[in-house]
Amino acid sequence: MLEEFARAKVNLTLHITGQRENGYHMLDSLVMFASTGDILSFDHATDLSLRIDGPEARALPVENNSILSAAHNLDSTKGASIRLTKHLPVSSGIGGGSADAAAAYRGLSKLWNLPEPPLSQDFCARISRIGADVPVCVFSRTTRMSGIGERLEFLTHLPMLHAVLVNPRVAVSTQAVFKTVTNKSNPAMGELPSFFSGQASFISWLSQNRNDMQSAAMSLEPAISDTLNAISSSHACQLARMSGSGATCFGIYPDAGAAENAASQISGKHSDWWVQSCTLGA
Repeated sequence: MLEEFARAKVNLTLHITGQRENGYHMLDSLVMFASTGDILSFDHATDLSLRIDGPEARALPVENNSILSAAHNLDSTKGASIRLTKHLPVSSGIGGGSADAAAAYRGLSKLWNLPEPPLSQDFCARISRIGADVPVCVFSRTTRMSGIGERLEFLTHLPMLHAVLVNPRVAVSTQAVFKTVTNKSNPAMGELPSFFSGQASFISWLSQNRNDMQSAAMSLEPAISDTLNAISSSHACQLARMSGSGATCFGIYPDAGAAENAASQISGKHSDWWVQSCTLGA
């Protein structure tokens, strides 16, 4: 049996820079991956099957699951028994479905003795049909992602961050958020400095950037504003922002202790929310 860890994807920045004639949105985003996520296991079988368990399993149907789409994309003739233990909230802006599909791609490639996924625009364009975040999640490395998600630039010089992820237990439709965004031709991030003296200088740079979906998501789901307020008012928070299309938001803290204390503070006030301290970029 093989196992793959499907790490949560966090968009530290997300700039919408245009929209193609086919409706796909052009993005420029700095992505890090968290130390929390889902777990997939794989075993040999004649037919392809998927079962789902875990604390977030009840919100996720087996039918039309992105994991099965990834399996068919890889090789529609082969079988496998796949188990997903679901820890990440569904439709939450941290790439849960995309991370699961990407982990399936990695795990099934090993199970079926296929070549490792290549870093090429052709490969990324092909698997982005499953979901725009699937290419970046396949590699699960700190990345500057652009185009419609098929252009990946791995970054190795950015500091690891201590963070808290918070979801107010509301699902947000990515399509609905995109439709609500009024300006879809915004400036890209600009040049990423080749050196940061430490976490403080990196966070200073991050604060000059943005998530262009945040205001639209807040207009659709006011709980996102409450979430950002809860994070930003927690002790030692250095930056609070929404990830992806929401509703999960993140806070960045100076060290692990501060992040753990903030998670405890936030969950104590909002016991019905999903709250998780973690590292980003580790």
